[in-house]
Amino acid sequence: MLLRSCRVIPRETHRIFISRSISSRKFGMAPPILSLAIPSETGRVLSIQSHTVQGYVGNKSAVFPLQLLGYDVDPVNSVQFSNHTGYPTFKGQVLNGQQLWELMEGLQANDLLYYTHLLTGYIGSVSFLNTVLEVVKKLRSINPKLTYVCDPVLGDEGKLYVPPELVEVYREKVVPVASMLTPNQFEAEQLTGFRIVSEHDGREACNKLHAAGPAKVVITSINIDGHLLLIGSHEKEKGQSPDQFKIVIPKIPAYFTMNIGSVVRCATTFKGTGDLMTALLLGWSNKHPDDLAKAAELAVSSLQAVLQRTLDDYKTAGYDPQSSSLEIRLIQSQDDIRHPQIKFEAENYS
Repeated sequence: MLLRSCRVIPRETHRIFISRSISSRKFGMAPPILSLAIPSETGRVLSIQSHTVQGYVGNKSAVFPLQLLGYDVDPVNSVQFSNHTGYPTFKGQVLNGQQLWELMEGLQANDLLYYTHLLTGYIGSVSFLNTVLEVVKKLRSINPKLTYVCDPVLGDEGKLYVPPELVEVYREKVVPVASMLTPNQFEAEQLTGFRIVSEHDGREACNKLHAAGPAKVVITSINIDGHLLLIGSHEKEKGQSPDQFKIVIPKIPAYFTMNIGSVVRCATTFKGTGDLMTALLLGWSNKHPDDLAKAAELAVSSLQAVLQRTLDDYKTAGYDPQSSSLEIRLIQSQDDIRHPQIKFEAENYS
């Protein structure tokens, strides 16, 4: 059964916060964290992803949209680079597993480690991924209803851009503990060992992933005979047939940054700006917990509006959008994130 997000912190937890608040006033301690003491209706997200100073990938493309949708988001930057690696050069630092765990220890020491959602994206090493798994265990020991949304960033178009040994860790350890999984076609194939060459294959890959763990699976891009599809699947009760649907995606003739380590051409794959897509799926699926198709319609429509605005703005600036990777116009697309117009509708499979 799907581990749904906790919308309201239990009353007894509120009593603890109120008690601490009184104590902190009495003894001059720090005031309570209001996102814990007065939680939002949506939730509190811990997002472990990459970060760039310039541009929008990883946490830079996930945190702001989730905040616009009403979530409190605490980002942990797995890497901090000057810019994404599609540029001629980049500089920065990489967080290791021990450093990640130290951050969790600091949060726990101050009773700040309560989250309704965990979101993870690009992870570059087995050691860091194993620490993320420890984080999942820790968070669920505090909130058993934690929703873990995982974008298993492995590669695209037949190529891995992470160490090969990560595939097994994702397959054997991460997939079983995820609440929602958002792979692309290549990643779904890697995780299931199943070749996807048709819509039926895509649906079967979702079934295989359900059997391994997550109740919600969205294969964000499947290229079938030149047509681009999203296939979503929600297994509402373990062992029952899932609700499955597809959304036809238009191809945009431009390059968009996918995540910290790759640039892809949206004319051949939808999963450019994958970090943004997964964040939107988290945001809308929590607002529509029993209607994954509706959540996907909102996420796809929002993302496509962002990409189209990006494309139009580059053309206005006199730049050929097909010549190199584009930085998405996230800030300029706030209305499309908050209030997307559904232009891409889901078609349910019978």
